[in-house]
Amino acid sequence: MNKQDLIGAVADSSGLSKADASKAVEAVFDAITGALKKGDEVRLVGFGTFAVSQRKASTGRNPRTGETMTIKASTQPKFKAGKGLKDAVN
Repeated sequence: MNKQDLIGAVADSSGLSKADASKAVEAVFDAITGALKKGDEVRLVGFGTFAVSQRKASTGRNPRTGETMTIKASTQPKFKAGKGLKDAVN
């Protein structure tokens, strides 16, 4: 399922027009992204938790040349599925 499929599914299940469903989906994505940018976590009970984690700098190897290279520290978004989502999938 891609973004357009998701918008279509939201429109069908909620009775909204596709334009309104698109705005709603975009608003949810923007709200989650904004919270993660601030370092907050987003908990959706029964669905899952979006959070941010810090990765430390490390060293690795360039697969082509075998040279040692430094991998910079970074911030990564994470998602952990909740019990309701896990149960629905299994």
